Amino acid sequence: MSVINKNLEEDVEQSAFEKIKHINEFDNEYWSARELSSLLEYSEFSKFKKVLEKAIESCKNSGYNDLDHIAQVGEMVGIGSGAKRNITDYHLSRYACYLIVQNADPTKEVVAKGQTYFASLILNRSRSFIAF
Repeated sequence: MSVINKNLEEDVEQSAFEKIKHINEFDNEYWSARELSSLLEYSEFSKFKKVLEKAIESCKNSGYNDLDHIAQVGEMVGIGSGAKRNITDYHLSRYACYLIVQNADPTKEVVAKGQTYFASLILNRSRSFIAF
């Protein structure tokens, strides 16, 4: 393994993006849209939903079924004094996260780093296909 590939693998394992990854009961990875919105420094989920909607449109326009990559779910969260309420969240595939980062606000440093993160993954994978 080259030094570049080893360093990339270490960066992937240590990235904030990978730290918020979940694994479901079927051993599939997914990310919470609410957690990703916080990571990308969106102060309001309603603003992040605009980015999510662009990602859904990009997914469809790429010929993929958006429901395979973005699943709406309900979650019960505590609101104080032991009470709970249902909120809407979305479970996202890695591809959906990529589309979100590409459509997010590029003036945010964390978004620029996210775009670089995904670009690095793509470049690394394409190199592994052509390496003999």
